Amino acid sequence: MKKKIAIIGFGSTMISIGINGFILPFHLINGGFFGISLLFNYLWGFQSGLTFILLNIPVYLFALKIEPEYFYNGLFGVIVSGTMVDLLIPLNGLIHLPIISSVIIGAVIIGIGMGVMLRNHISPGGMDLLALLFAKWTKLNVGVIMVAMDMGVILTGLFVLHDPRLLYSLLIISIIGLMATVITLFRRESIFTN
Repeated sequence: MKKKIAIIGFGSTMISIGINGFILPFHLINGGFFGISLLFNYLWGFQSGLTFILLNIPVYLFALKIEPEYFYNGLFGVIVSGTMVDLLIPLNGLIHLPIISSVIIGAVIIGIGMGVMLRNHISPGGMDLLALLFAKWTKLNVGVIMVAMDMGVILTGLFVLHDPRLLYSLLIISIIGLMATVITLFRRESIFTN
C-alpha cells in the first residue's frame, strides 16, 4: 500500500508540474480528460483539476462494474492527480522557455508520471483508465491506445479554439505516448496477466 501511495504521489506531481509549468503557459493541451479539462479552463475558466475529477466519475462507475481492480487502484490516482493540478497552478508562468522547449520538457515530465502509474496498474484517470481496460482486452500496448484517444481530443481542441499553436499539442501527446509505451513495456507481461 505504501508503494502505491508513493507511486501515485510521484506520478501525480510529475503530471501536475508538466501541465502547470510547461503546457498551461502556452494555452496548449495534452490528451485525455486532462486535455478536455484544459479546454474547459481556456473556454470558461473552470478549474482544471476539479473538472478532471468530475469528468472521471462516469468512467470510474463503468470500471467498477467491469474491472473493480482498476477502479480501486485508479480512484485514488484520479483524486490526487486532479488535486495536485489545482495545487500547483502557481507554477504557471514561473518557467520561461521557448514554446518548443516547453512542449518537449513538459511532455517528458507528464509521460514519466503517467508511465510510472500505468506500469503499476494505476490510472491517472479517465481515458487512461479506458486505455488500460482496452489494453487488457485487446493485448495492444496501453501507450499506443492512449495516443489514438488523445488525437481525438487534440483535433477537437483545434476545431473549438482555432489556435494553430495547438498543433504543438500533437507533439505533446506523441512524447507522452512514447514515454508511457517505453515505461509500460518493461513489465508488459505483468500488466496483462493480472
